[in-house]
Amino acid sequence: MINIYERNPAVNWVILGLALLIGLTSIIYTNMLVNRILEQEEKQIALFAKGQEFLATAEPSENLTFLMEEIVGSNTSIPVILTDENRLPIGSRNLDEPKDPQEKEAFLLRKMKEMQEENPPIVFTLDSISNMHQYVYYENSTLVNQLRYFPYVQLTVILLFFALVYALFSYSRKAEQNQVWVGLAKETAHQLGTPLSSLIAWVEYLRLDDAIDAEIVEELEKDVKRFETITARFSSIGSTPTLKQEDIKEVLEESINYLQKRVSSKVHFLLHIKEDELLVPMNKSLFEWVIENICKNAVDAMNAVGSIDIYVSHTRDEKGLVIDIKDSGKGIHKSKLKTVFKPGFTTKKRGWGLGLALAKRIVENYHKGKIFVFRSEIDIGTTFRIILPKG
Repeated sequence: MINIYERNPAVNWVILGLALLIGLTSIIYTNMLVNRILEQEEKQIALFAKGQEFLATAEPSENLTFLMEEIVGSNTSIPVILTDENRLPIGSRNLDEPKDPQEKEAFLLRKMKEMQEENPPIVFTLDSISNMHQYVYYENSTLVNQLRYFPYVQLTVILLFFALVYALFSYSRKAEQNQVWVGLAKETAHQLGTPLSSLIAWVEYLRLDDAIDAEIVEELEKDVKRFETITARFSSIGSTPTLKQEDIKEVLEESINYLQKRVSSKVHFLLHIKEDELLVPMNKSLFEWVIENICKNAVDAMNAVGSIDIYVSHTRDEKGLVIDIKDSGKGIHKSKLKTVFKPGFTTKKRGWGLGLALAKRIVENYHKGKIFVFRSEIDIGTTFRIILPKG
């Protein structure tokens, strides 16, 4: 199998690896920084506790009191709760406390439990004779908590940035590809115009010759009309097609009748449809292209020997039609089911692998329907399913 449009995925892995490397480096560095800040905060809290102990036990002195208050008051970021020997709060710093006294006490008690889970309280002695103690409960500062989450936020932002760049690149690439294919299709239609006009004239000339079998001329005329239809299809690529109500039975019968005479006589087409006048909005010319592409692929998969059954039924909600095209070919391997509609997918030595890609575009973009591989078994066959809305 060849795929002339498949892109090397190495670039995608390089981009992803670069994003992860940046994110991991940021996480490691930030964790180192957090640990250093935690060490500084532990020292600051220890100093805070010593200051409280010294203020409670030392002889009054204006200079000493001022100095110790400056040490205690230097803590402006670490949440702290000071308790008595019964572990009841008697003071706090850097906490957003309720104003109501009862609510405040309940808040501080609850906060003490949270602090104890994060850091063990620091104990200091007020009186060596009575052996009275006080406790300092504390938790990490807001800065530390923010720094802990910062690298993960940064990694998320980096990944989102790369995802956005990748999406924009893919969109730009697809848009460029679409422009190339539209231009190629229209140029092809233009180039086919001259020989087509000549063929139409030759058919009319042959029709006047009584020595030529009329049936042969009729078949040639059908091929020329089909040639004309194909030219119109190429010309309409890139333009929004006009949809009108068509009888699905007539459309399928015309496609089958045309194909039956142009493929091996060992391939048998069977149309299974119970109702008449099942109208569906479609562009007949483009939809016939879808049927032909799927059926021709089926003929190749069967090596021109087997049967192609086409089933038409309603969707469960009666709002659409289901068209199943089942062949008795060699089937599609499970690993290839997601790539059969991508440009370039082909199992033939010759061919560009655009048939199913165009079929998907025609069904989904132009007819607002769905097309997918409904079932496929190796050496048993494949069923393609098309769902078209009724209106």
